[in-house]
Amino acid sequence: MKIHRKPVRAETLSFQEVNQGKHYLRKENRLRHSLGCLLLAAVFPVLAQEEAPAREAVLPAIEVSASADASSGGLSPAYHGGQVARGGRAGILGTRDAMETPFSINSYTAELIQNQQARSVRDVLQNDASVRTARGYGNFQESYFIRGFLLGSEDIAYNGLYSLLPRQYIASELFERVEVLRGASAFLTGASPGGSGIGGSINLLPKRAPNEPLSQVNLGVTNGGQKSTSFDVARRFGDDQRLGLRIVGTHREGGTPVAREQSRLDAFLTGFDWKTRDIRLSADIGYQNHRLRGTRPNVTLGAGATSVPSAPDNKRNWAQPWTHSDERDFFASTRGEYDFNENFTAYAAVGMRDTTEDNLLSGITINNGATGAGTVNARFDNTRKDKIVTGEVGLRGKLRTGAVNHTLVTSYSAFHFNEKGAWAMSSGTPATNLYDPVSIPLPALAFGGGDKHHLKTVAKTRLSSFAIGDTLSMLDERLLLTLGMRHQTLKINSYNYNTGDKTAGYDKSKTSPMASIVARPLKNLSFYGNYIEGLTQGETAPATVAGTPVQNAGQALSPYVSKQKEVGVKYEYGMLGAGLAFFTTKKPRALLDSSGYFKSSGNDRHRGIELNIYGKAAKNLRVLGGITWLDARQKLTGSAQTDGKKVIGVPARQANFNVEWDVPGVRGLSFDARAIATSSSYANAENTLRVPGWRRFDIGARYLLALGRQIVTVRARIENVTNRDYWSSVGGYPGSGYLVLSMPRTFMLTGTADF
Repeated sequence: MKIHRKPVRAETLSFQEVNQGKHYLRKENRLRHSLGCLLLAAVFPVLAQEEAPAREAVLPAIEVSASADASSGGLSPAYHGGQVARGGRAGILGTRDAMETPFSINSYTAELIQNQQARSVRDVLQNDASVRTARGYGNFQESYFIRGFLLGSEDIAYNGLYSLLPRQYIASELFERVEVLRGASAFLTGASPGGSGIGGSINLLPKRAPNEPLSQVNLGVTNGGQKSTSFDVARRFGDDQRLGLRIVGTHREGGTPVAREQSRLDAFLTGFDWKTRDIRLSADIGYQNHRLRGTRPNVTLGAGATSVPSAPDNKRNWAQPWTHSDERDFFASTRGEYDFNENFTAYAAVGMRDTTEDNLLSGITINNGATGAGTVNARFDNTRKDKIVTGEVGLRGKLRTGAVNHTLVTSYSAFHFNEKGAWAMSSGTPATNLYDPVSIPLPALAFGGGDKHHLKTVAKTRLSSFAIGDTLSMLDERLLLTLGMRHQTLKINSYNYNTGDKTAGYDKSKTSPMASIVARPLKNLSFYGNYIEGLTQGETAPATVAGTPVQNAGQALSPYVSKQKEVGVKYEYGMLGAGLAFFTTKKPRALLDSSGYFKSSGNDRHRGIELNIYGKAAKNLRVLGGITWLDARQKLTGSAQTDGKKVIGVPARQANFNVEWDVPGVRGLSFDARAIATSSSYANAENTLRVPGWRRFDIGARYLLALGRQIVTVRARIENVTNRDYWSSVGGYPGSGYLVLSMPRTFMLTGTADF
């Protein structure tokens, strides 16, 4: 579809009209048959006829055309308001509209990412009431609690393939969408390489060249002195625009609002796509170099701590001045599709990542919660190199049997990961205090494993799976039934750091079924239910547990199967969408039984209710938010001290609400406000260390104006407006309850020019 109009004076457009023009021109040209395109077609010609003097500044002629996304399903169009998409990728089932999907999916758009000045995936997911962000154990890796279950950043997918993106931090400027699929997903996406993701999965979609030329430059600054520069350039080539090229880059450098923290980031992504009538190809090449100096570490609660210390001044930094973390990543992927005919499509994808990490770390352990007295953790040096190759092939098809339509899919996937590494530690733990930290000289190394200059392989992971599924459509697509299963093999080996000899091995297989149903009595009303499983590596029996010898030491337990049951309803009213989900998930755990055998027994049971809302509440008012109620309990633990107690780090309530308002009568001006609230949680399995809940408020403003043929947007934002001190997360690694302090009040200012 193409729409043309005569030049129009910039002053004649209200903010809503200018913003929509920019939105559809620069970001959402992919709305193939959307209401927004119809509105543009109807409104702009009328405005053109009403305007007169030619001496006024004009906007260039607008041409809105179909998306050039390089997949048969295309990119899910944006929902009203542009903050989220109408649907997202449901694993091997492909891109689905939310109303037709038997799962809870949110897909956050590039428009939201840019308007909120999000710097990482973590910042984007601050909008999701089912997600809370955390950190890795002993480092600065971004981790996530989804429905109370952990997801490590190494288990994030890139365009459907696991673990291709940087392991610790992922810059958000490189991506078109951040998709959250809530719930277990063994059938949909396969077992995650890192063994997390029971509560949900995250998939990032690369940017592609739209049908209109794009040239954008962005400059920004934050308090603390960090400055940023980024660019986004896209073109399509050829008479029929078959070939697309998009190049995105960003650079950030400087301090943060936390005292003595310094960081530098360089990231680039180049994306290609090419299509004919029957063939679609795309490829991406990316690079990220992330360097941290003096970054504030986590707080560990020692055995002597009988209470949780009050959160200190959030500007305070107890990092040792010699600490650093450097990570450099190269990643690439390619994907292709071929249509045999109008009913059957074959697809294939392959990706790789090459990562080098060099870390010098030291944290803090608190032994007295009342006074903050503790010790400086030993110096820990770590060097690591990762090489990952992964891919999938599959076939999608449609056929009809009687009154039933079938959408079939079958796929095979493989994942290969090699890790090389070395580590070293100092001895001794000098005294310090959380509220008055001390700096110590760089300690000498005392012991370790491996040689950082000649790294040996320390871990290998080999995953493979075969999946098949069928979606049956009946009653004029008012009833959808999906059945499927995936057979997976997990081969995981560990090796000695010094000799390279194999120390442990794991080779197990499991078949994971899935069944779901969607009923749509009305076009804007959908009921759904699903049964789906998650799959992770079973534990290996240790030599002892709490000093007791283990009879089956070294035995690898069978894969842990997590079982999820979920029912929900989705509803659209006008330009508002909402979803309500009820779910329960059981994740297995292990214990030492009375006969001295280590075995799988008991579980972590997570039950909850999710309510989400998104879209436009009025012409100039956009809303996005929700609330999640969680009851996460340890069951059949074998200990009276922990049985029935809450899971570490999982609060009972999480709520988010974001509102955007276009100021009537002031062209180009918008305000937004966001509230985030999290109830209390526990830092230990016995639930004796309670961490208070917290609330945070963020505000922002943006002003959009046309200067000649350029569109310029100025954005200002303040996060943690009230500058509250609080523990923002508890844990982030199984069985650990370490604490992460909130960020101080943060000011951000950016200017964006579209040429």
